[in-house]
Amino acid sequence: MTAVRTRSRFLTGLTLTAALLAGTAVPAVAAPIVLSSGHVDVIDVDYAGGALSVDLLDDTVSPAAERNPSDVVLSVPNTAKLTVPSASAWSFLGTGGQAWVLPQASTAGLLWAGWNTTDVPSGVFQNNRVTFKLTNVSGPAGFSVYTVSGGTPTVLFDSGNGLPDSLNVNRNTHAHVNWGFDAAGTYAVTFEVTGKLASNGTTISSGAKTWTFEVLP
Repeated sequence: MTAVRTRSRFLTGLTLTAALLAGTAVPAVAAPIVLSSGHVDVIDVDYAGGALSVDLLDDTVSPAAERNPSDVVLSVPNTAKLTVPSASAWSFLGTGGQAWVLPQASTAGLLWAGWNTTDVPSGVFQNNRVTFKLTNVSGPAGFSVYTVSGGTPTVLFDSGNGLPDSLNVNRNTHAHVNWGFDAAGTYAVTFEVTGKLASNGTTISSGAKTWTFEVLP
């Protein structure tokens, strides 16, 4: 009788252990979606139901898909590496005269990365605009966003001179810019979008969102 009872307790213990292990199993985490070429709106702003939201608009698929930035890795290949002009206007960009840039013009083999506020209705925000805020950059070197006209850069965001940086963007805007990285490595770039309601002056926020860029040597 004692042997039977002992064996029964042993089997019961095994069953309980298996159940506990099954209950504490960690679910598999989906691999991020890696985007390396084609059109994307990195900052895709929407306002609906009283809420301001930000996603990434992936136009590399058909139909285009809105994605949570945390689910995506934006790849910057070594073909994006370039020599930085020596003029002082370009001093914000690069290390040792080199930088990696996703250009504002569509270029084969690279992401054509922009932003849009076309889903922000007219009259919701004061001056019909929202504010993009670059609040944090974690990475091996500097990060910048800029435009170029007539060979001269206009810097919109630059982690190298202190953060946060802010930019007012009109509603119904779809724009493309240059995204600059001073060295190879992984960058975590955090933006927040805010707007002042025209009705009462209250500032509402999308909350902070972080995008990951993988810059290849």
